[in-house]
Amino acid sequence: MSRYMMIRRLRGPAFLLLIGVIALLAQAHIMSWGHSWPLYLILIGVFMLAERAALAADGGVPPGYPPGTPYPGGPYPGSPYPGSSYPGAVDPASAVQSPAQPGSAIVPAHSQDLEKGPRGGQS
Repeated sequence: MSRYMMIRRLRGPAFLLLIGVIALLAQAHIMSWGHSWPLYLILIGVFMLAERAALAADGGVPPGYPPGTPYPGGPYPGSPYPGSSYPGAVDPASAVQSPAQPGSAIVPAHSQDLEKGPRGGQS
């Protein structure tokens, strides 16, 4: 098991342990629940630093990604061309386009259409 995964798995139990310690301190009237929020932020920061250090020691790729796949993103395995956004993507260069219907294009089909105003008359 990698160090990164071990640190990720210890995050939940560490927070439960912190909640238990704060509950004991609140019961003994040493610290109130309202004043304990900095301890949560410190624990989050410690875990973030530990995870980044473990990732840097392991090569920078979280476990579970196939070898050779850049992180983050990258082409999916089996994609028809590099840079496709999903596995079923089609190469736009080989895609067959159907002819546009008259009047369905954004650009007017005839120059006489340019002379008409918004209501069909002269502008």
